[in-house]
Amino acid sequence: MKSLHRPDLYGWSTFNPARNIDFNGIAWIRPDGNILIDPVALSNHDWNHLQSLGGVVWIVLTNSEHVRAAKEIADQTYAKIAGPVAEKDSFPIHCDRWLSDGDELVPGLKTIELHGSKTPGELALLLEETTLITGDLVRARKAGSLTILPDDKLLNREQAVASVQRLAQLNQVEAVLVGDGWPVFRDGRDRLKELAATLIIPNS
Repeated sequence: MKSLHRPDLYGWSTFNPARNIDFNGIAWIRPDGNILIDPVALSNHDWNHLQSLGGVVWIVLTNSEHVRAAKEIADQTYAKIAGPVAEKDSFPIHCDRWLSDGDELVPGLKTIELHGSKTPGELALLLEETTLITGDLVRARKAGSLTILPDDKLLNREQAVASVQRLAQLNQVEAVLVGDGWPVFRDGRDRLKELAATLIIPNS
C-alpha cells in the first residue's frame, strides 16, 4: 500500500486494461480500528502491510459495483461491511450496516448520498471535512482533473449534475480520492468546482 497525502491514509490499486484505468482501494488507519473503502484485491505484500497497521474493522462500499474484494477480506479479517441504504434490497453481499445521507459510521467519516449515478444512492465519504472519497460518479481519467461517468451510464443526468454541484460546495476539501482513476491531492475544492462548471444540463 502507498502512503497518500496524510500519514493515516494509504491506497492500493489494480489496473483495468479494458477501461484503461486504475481501480483504487483506500485504507484509513485509526486508533479505534482501521477502515477500508472499496477495497480491491490485496497482494501478499499489502496483506502483510495492512496487518502490521492493525488489520481492519470496517469495510465501506460506495455502491454495488464496487464490492470488489470486500467479501474475501471480510471473511479473513472478520471486518464488518457497510453499504448504501438505497441498494439494501438488492446488494450482492451481506452488509452489517446501511448508510444514508449524513450518517457517520465513525466520528470524522461522513456519508454523502449521491443520486443519478449508475446505481441508486451511491455514497461519497467526507473524511474530517478535508478529504473526499468517491466511488463511481466522480472519477479522474487524467491527472489533475475530474470527470463523471458518461451519460449512457447515468440513471439520471440532471440528478447526477446536482450531486456534483453539491460536492463542489464542500469548500474545505483539499483532496479527492477517486475509486477509479487518478487521485487529486491538492486544491480538490477547485477541481470539483471546475467539474461542476463544465456540466450543463440540456434544455428540456
